Amino acid sequence: MFSKAFTDVCKPSYLGIIGELKRSGGLAIPELAKILEMSYMGVKQHCVNLEKLGYLKVWRVPRVQVGRPQKLYKLTVQCDPLFPDGGGALILDLLEGVKSSFGEVAPEKLLYHYFEKERDEWLNVVRPGKSLVEKATRFADARVKSGHFCHCRYSAEDGFVIEEYHHPLHKIFQAYPKLVLMETRMIEQALGTRVERTEKKGSQGVKCTVYRVSTLG
Repeated sequence: MFSKAFTDVCKPSYLGIIGELKRSGGLAIPELAKILEMSYMGVKQHCVNLEKLGYLKVWRVPRVQVGRPQKLYKLTVQCDPLFPDGGGALILDLLEGVKSSFGEVAPEKLLYHYFEKERDEWLNVVRPGKSLVEKATRFADARVKSGHFCHCRYSAEDGFVIEEYHHPLHKIFQAYPKLVLMETRMIEQALGTRVERTEKKGSQGVKCTVYRVSTLG
């Protein structure tokens, strides 16, 4: 059964708006219209509808120059079911139980086996790719299907990168920071190349994890 949040916003235009607001942290209607290649009035009506449904809220930002405050739209907590956390609270409780029973390093050993399994699944996904770019793109698509929120982009300056704005195991990573390196190494093994993982913040304070895929051919 689909969640209420999904059935409320299943229109492609609604999902497009929510996706851009998740990435940016907040945008004005003209910016959304330009990014989504839609009319100003069309985007405005969609945002008004999503606000009435409780998925968006208005955020007014003072302008640098003289004028009325800029009106931005942001996501509300009602959008959270669209970006699942992978049962973080339950997993943390279970890991604490494992630590109490089997020692301090037991949770990380258990999670290491989890990421080994993930790597093997990623290998099956990327194997049909004819090039490293295709393999990395297939990997990113698999991440989206498993509850991550990410997309690929290429530029002459940065090369091929995967930008990720939501990770279902974020709470687990906060409690066990060594998992960051562990997962990155598994991604490298799956893609067969070096992957540099960094974090950045957008203009509205949105955290983004960047995976820079090296040695593209």
